[in-house]
Amino acid sequence: MKAIVFDKELKLLKDVSLPDLRQNEALIKVIVTGICNTDYEITKGYMGYKGILGHEFVGIVENVNGPDKSWIGKRVAGEINDGCGKCEYCLKGLERHCPNRETLGIWKKDGCMAEYVSVPVKNLIEIPDDIASNEAVFIEPLAAALEILEQLHIKPYEKVAILGDGKLGLTTALALNASGLDVLLIGKHQNKLDIANNQHVKTCLLDAMIIKNQYDVVVEATGSLSGFETSISLVKPRGTLVLKSTIAASKEFNFAPIVVNEITVLGSRCGQFKPALRFLEQKKIDFKPLISAIYPIDKAIEAFEKNKEKDTIKILISMENK
Repeated sequence: MKAIVFDKELKLLKDVSLPDLRQNEALIKVIVTGICNTDYEITKGYMGYKGILGHEFVGIVENVNGPDKSWIGKRVAGEINDGCGKCEYCLKGLERHCPNRETLGIWKKDGCMAEYVSVPVKNLIEIPDDIASNEAVFIEPLAAALEILEQLHIKPYEKVAILGDGKLGLTTALALNASGLDVLLIGKHQNKLDIANNQHVKTCLLDAMIIKNQYDVVVEATGSLSGFETSISLVKPRGTLVLKSTIAASKEFNFAPIVVNEITVLGSRCGQFKPALRFLEQKKIDFKPLISAIYPIDKAIEAFEKNKEKDTIKILISMENK
């Protein structure tokens, strides 16, 4: 099968073996997959991962190694973390924090940027017929955005600022706004802010922003140290800073404002798919404007190059060469 593999360099291979199905795993023929910033970071050495990339997908179940054959023929997406099922985190429904977990296309488990992928049956979620595959592929980043609401109770009268207008920041702003919260998206690219504004999200260019501590909750989604510093300057005393992106600091940083203003810092990563699916079913967000381009798998390397461009939001890779 064709697969997009990272092993010191990014490659499109055309003779990769089909995944070996472990017990209670499903073999899925991939329809479409999305490029995430994590995929790009892996190509720069993140997590030391080598293998098939990708963790955002929609596909059709072709086979199941186990008793539950009812999945065969269904169109599905899949949760990306596979825990041991026995530790304290797994028993609490927190497989994404299992110390022995595998993570699709990120850690110890080949990903979905291939014609076929194997996923545990327990991780599958069926996609209803009225949700297009190119929308359903957003279920993983949407779930990550909604994870904030699982971790933190944001009161209806509180003000929320989201810093960063990339795909992560946009998705988070659209999700929290659709949840009825008072949201402001702050970014550097007017064309990206317009996408949010057209869906009734308040927006502001960073250059036009008066930076002061006036927000109860600030979500950092830039992935940069300067974004982290700006985020801290936006949080009210005793407010909450939510980190949605990993930041590797390359210079000294002053943490004093966090202590002086008694700011709560909350890390936020993966989320559950069921709440995200409800959002998709209720058509609360229009994801079509976020799709910058769709590439066939034979042009996957070009797709990754396109993903680097600043005006790009979401790049999808279709497993059909059209």
